[in-house]
Amino acid sequence: MKKIGILGSTGSIGTQTLEIVRNNKDLQVVALAAGQSVERMEEQVREFAPFLAVMWTKEAADALRIKVADTKTKVLCGMEGLLEIAVMTELEVLVTAIVGMIGIKPTIAAIQAGKTIALANKETLVTAGHIIMPLAAQKNVSILPVDSEHSAIFQSMHGENTQRVSKILLTASGGPFRGKKREELGQITVEDALRHPNWSMGRKITVDSSTLVNKGLEVIEAKWLFQTEPEKIQVVVHPQSIIHSMVEYADGGIMAQLGMPDMKLPIQYALFYPDRRPMEGKRVDFFALSALTFEKPDTDTFKGLSMAYDAIKAGGSMPTVYNAANEKAVSLFLERKIRFLEIYDLIEGAMAHHKVVADPSVEEILDAEAAAYEYIESRYPHF
Repeated sequence: MKKIGILGSTGSIGTQTLEIVRNNKDLQVVALAAGQSVERMEEQVREFAPFLAVMWTKEAADALRIKVADTKTKVLCGMEGLLEIAVMTELEVLVTAIVGMIGIKPTIAAIQAGKTIALANKETLVTAGHIIMPLAAQKNVSILPVDSEHSAIFQSMHGENTQRVSKILLTASGGPFRGKKREELGQITVEDALRHPNWSMGRKITVDSSTLVNKGLEVIEAKWLFQTEPEKIQVVVHPQSIIHSMVEYADGGIMAQLGMPDMKLPIQYALFYPDRRPMEGKRVDFFALSALTFEKPDTDTFKGLSMAYDAIKAGGSMPTVYNAANEKAVSLFLERKIRFLEIYDLIEGAMAHHKVVADPSVEEILDAEAAAYEYIESRYPHF
């Protein structure tokens, strides 16, 4: 019986992870954590009977505690609760699907406690890769990627000499606005941005896909996960989302991982690595597809990707500012307080305003996040 905990259990990755648990009776959920979705967490507690459930706010935790008083599940709140999950004796694998930089501290704590990390939280490596990866190596802890692209790269490197990797080819669907020019994006609505052509994801990540910021974050994450220089990471637009990413080797050979666009595949692969368990679902029908196509990303229109490379080049705390400014800007866009193209303007402004800290500690990372938020709030004081 493999015992897992899920940070972000009521979100897209979290709920799909629980679907996998339902279909694999040798998985046991020992801990769950969520933001404020009390009703959904109550349902999960009653179905999976975890030892520990954590809500981010005290109000949500108090409400959940009343609702599940008839169960044996202990209810905690905030960062203290997340850290308690991270070091639970019973826990073997921690699925970090929580959104935002609040995932950093529990991930570090779990690594220090020797837990395997199934990583679905981009911010952890984007902002603290220089801390996380050396610590994981020191503690001999596996970090197994859950993002479909990074899982594909991981699978394409399996059994290969990673010293012979010449290029990582990170695929992108292009999002809902692929082919459009900047002047066409001025009147984009929230509803437009949330219509992803291939993937079912959370609201924030779906908007990130439409700006190509999501792909920028993935480039930074790939740099740390696979210890690869950014110039060796090439983004390729692949509208069908069948090839999830590829790795080119020194002899010109390319390994690729293909499959239907379904996040349950990389989640399950991380939970059972190196085994491949049966999984229900659609299979790729190459006769129905007839063609797989590829394009160069338009980084002039969709500046989220080029700004990520700028953040990598600046180094230190700059990727934190890139991530935090985007997080705040997307939140304002989803609240209909700014226009789509202003997302880029706010990221660009926050990065220009920031003074880089070369080798930031966790506290300095969180300070850089707060400073980026403050910069954006100063631009829109009426909000």
